[in-house]
Amino acid sequence: MGWSWKTHATGTQDPPEVRNWRIHVITLVASMSALAMGYDTAVIGGTMALNSFIRDFKMLDISKTQRDTVQGNIVSTFQAGCFFGALLTFPIAEKIGRKRTIMLAALVFLLGGTLMTASQGSLNMIYVGRAIAGLGIGASSLTVPVYIAETAPPSIRGRLVGIFEIASQGGGMLGFWINYATDQTIDVRRQSQWIIPLALQLVPGVVLFFGMFWCPESPRWLARGDNFEGAEKILTKLRGLPSDHPYIRQEMGEIRQQVEERSTMRMSKSAQFKKLFQKGTRNRMGIGMALMFLQSFTGVNIITYYAPRIFETLGIPTTSLKLFSTGFYGIAKTLGMVTFTFVIVERVGRRKGLIWGAALGCIPMWYIGGYVMRADPAGAAARGVIQRDGWGILAMICVYVNGFIICATWQGITWTYASEIFPLDIRMLCVSLTTADTWLGSFIIARSTPFMITDLGYGAYFFFSSILVLMGVWSFFFVPETKGITLEEMDILFSKPVHKTVWAQMRGKKIAGEERITATRRKSVDSSIAEKDGGVDQVEIVGGEKKV
Repeated sequence: MGWSWKTHATGTQDPPEVRNWRIHVITLVASMSALAMGYDTAVIGGTMALNSFIRDFKMLDISKTQRDTVQGNIVSTFQAGCFFGALLTFPIAEKIGRKRTIMLAALVFLLGGTLMTASQGSLNMIYVGRAIAGLGIGASSLTVPVYIAETAPPSIRGRLVGIFEIASQGGGMLGFWINYATDQTIDVRRQSQWIIPLALQLVPGVVLFFGMFWCPESPRWLARGDNFEGAEKILTKLRGLPSDHPYIRQEMGEIRQQVEERSTMRMSKSAQFKKLFQKGTRNRMGIGMALMFLQSFTGVNIITYYAPRIFETLGIPTTSLKLFSTGFYGIAKTLGMVTFTFVIVERVGRRKGLIWGAALGCIPMWYIGGYVMRADPAGAAARGVIQRDGWGILAMICVYVNGFIICATWQGITWTYASEIFPLDIRMLCVSLTTADTWLGSFIIARSTPFMITDLGYGAYFFFSSILVLMGVWSFFFVPETKGITLEEMDILFSKPVHKTVWAQMRGKKIAGEERITATRRKSVDSSIAEKDGGVDQVEIVGGEKKV
């Protein structure tokens, strides 16, 4: 057959053909859900700061406490919808498939976005619209990362999930700048100043719905339903390789072996929940739940949701300047996510990325808290003193640096990690719980941030920087590296207590069960070859790699 593995990616056995344009385009289409998520999450803070919105929704004559409550309600209803959307969607994704679930989620999001756009000054319509849009985003934020992970080859799985996160941060950046553009170009007396930013969220939802018609179903979901022929057909198309290629035989063999070994693949819902607490699964659930919850406490979300309020505490006086400053924050976050996708996730790795992200990300947050404590820039701006010295400019830079660092590490790694580590038979249930968990954390932050800014002041920054330090320490001891590990091999990686696996990885020793990984690869390839008719080249596994 004359085929060689010489050009495989570091830590994997992937030939270059699998890193093709088709899998990247599929990821881009599915990631329109993240673009909508990022846009909707970011745009609302700037929209609430527009004078036309404040006027039309009658927030001019209410107290600061009432305003904090209204803003918290508007932002957090979206997170509440996301929580329930993620929590309730997994049976649907298991029943009708990943593809159709994503399309259904897009329709729900479009309904919510339409209600927000047509609210005409009604806070109740804003609340309902954001809750319904949140249901759609929660459903897609659960399903899309799993869909990407189940269709991606190991060598670029992190990169492809990273594209999902780039879309999220890119959507946030667009939301920030569109708010600034409407503030600058549309008369404050016109309702369209706040309607246009809300209406534009419908665009990625439409692209997602119609684009998914072109995308295939997850081959691993088809295999769960014993449709191995359909799974192999899609897999060969995704990988750009013929069905008799050794790589396809290995991947199909691993998928088939895992499906056949799990006789409880169609287990009842109660049995699925019981498995969450079994050895080898509960440690994964603990790590996934912790990662997804803690990513909301990096400090990035408080700036994303309430960026104009944050920049107000740094002495930025006017709405226009606050929106302008917020726009650059969106750029910093997007650049951070690009760095994560093309540098951190597959070169630095998941574990080291988390540790370095926490260690470096807390530094600018400490400085911002110290600056606000000493200089009281918001109080100075209220007194008409708006001239900032070098220390104030450094505080502004620290906001951007923190956003870049966290997005290059924690924001991307958490979604990647949680989408790849769980067993196939309960993967959607596990990801449902971890995704709902992150939206629960986001809800807590969304509800509490306005009051933290008002009541704690600089203490809010100290709080999040302290949490970051603890997150880094925890990651150092309890988060194993998963770079280059196939989805079917995660069971072996987590078969032992995670601190033992982490300690073995730190010392450069073989992880527990590494020999089983090699044996699994040999067995899956051999069984796949046995099922094919005709002559084939002999496949030999040496040192965990295949040679033909």
